[in-house]
Amino acid sequence: MVKETTSDFNPLSPHNYNYVFLKFALSSLLLGLAIRLFFFTDSFTIYSVPPNSTPPSLPPHSVDFLQNQTQPSPKDAVTCDILVGDWVADPSGPAYTNESCHVIEDHQNCMRNGRPDSGYLYWRWNPRGCELPKFNPYKFLNIMRDKSWAFIGDSISRNHVQSLLCILSQVEAVDEVYHDEEYRSKIWKFPSYNFTLSVIWTPFLMKADIFEDTNGISSSEIQLYLDTLDTKWTNQYNNFDYVVIAGGKWYLKTAIYHENGTVTGCHNCHGKNLTELGLEYAYRKAVKQVLNFVTDSEHKAVVFFRTTAPDHFENGEWFSGGYCNRTVPLKEDEVNMSDVDSIMRSIEVEEFNKKVSASFGDSNLKLLDTTQLSLLRPDGHPGPYRQFHPLPNAQVQNDCLHWCLPGPIDSWNDIVLHMLSL
Repeated sequence: MVKETTSDFNPLSPHNYNYVFLKFALSSLLLGLAIRLFFFTDSFTIYSVPPNSTPPSLPPHSVDFLQNQTQPSPKDAVTCDILVGDWVADPSGPAYTNESCHVIEDHQNCMRNGRPDSGYLYWRWNPRGCELPKFNPYKFLNIMRDKSWAFIGDSISRNHVQSLLCILSQVEAVDEVYHDEEYRSKIWKFPSYNFTLSVIWTPFLMKADIFEDTNGISSSEIQLYLDTLDTKWTNQYNNFDYVVIAGGKWYLKTAIYHENGTVTGCHNCHGKNLTELGLEYAYRKAVKQVLNFVTDSEHKAVVFFRTTAPDHFENGEWFSGGYCNRTVPLKEDEVNMSDVDSIMRSIEVEEFNKKVSASFGDSNLKLLDTTQLSLLRPDGHPGPYRQFHPLPNAQVQNDCLHWCLPGPIDSWNDIVLHMLSL
């Protein structure tokens, strides 16, 4: 006779019910604790994010550019004007030096040319009420992969593109693939990112016949055609995904104005028996046509329209002994914008706002209004150090318009990347 065996533990029997419930509850508690540890604690290194880790899309050494950079919140992006602020001390200094960057033109290489002070390198633009991160070259180049960018304008645009190149070249050496005969228009390539960066020298943005040598000496009046954009940039416009475009200072020069195939007037052309129309007349016409072109074009590049760059000549102009020897930034109440800069910026902002309003905000235009923040940096110009080691007390032409590299103009790139990220 076979004896029937039964299990010692029958979960359905009244005798074992409490034991089952207790064990089930304990198992549930342990399972919940394990899940919590797995997903939510940083106690286990294998699941936690190291404090100094780098986002996987960026090269490991880019962490140096990312540390201590506070990103603005969405609320900040709406309520904070990054163009209103102060220059504050920045002991970390610039992202490059005149030795680590090899694209700085001689006239802007202030340290190599013998400038004795370096305090002007240790300031950054700080908006009031929000943070402006320092320019991250890896982030920029990742955004610009397979893209093309152009700076269109005068020598200030060339100054700006050199600043950007200097920062980006700390990530990857750049190849110059083109230059014009005068080395004023150039094209560079970042091969790993297939990113093309260009500068197109067109000081009026309009068609102009210029009779001036590299030292600024004119043999005849400029002939300026106020109804015709310069094809040097318009013929290439469709090649660019992003554009920074600016003008201004060349409109101060003596010029004969042409419209509809005839001479209509001039600016500062004494003794020519022509109507003095003035630079305001000419510059407003130019700005309108530039903005019309980029908004009417079927090619919708992202266009940053930069406002005029202020100069800081004191006790004269560039041709009459003016100089700029300050070594620290100014506060808002310590400086007033010159009449010319105020007029030019007003024209730029007015025409920009008209164009954006007419498009009901649906525009590819962005206003890069760097005039006011740049006005506070009289210490950032080459001055006499646009030349190599000028002799003491020697008669030199001071440069109080362009910017030393490294220098304050590097902060323009912080602003560009911030606007690009919005």
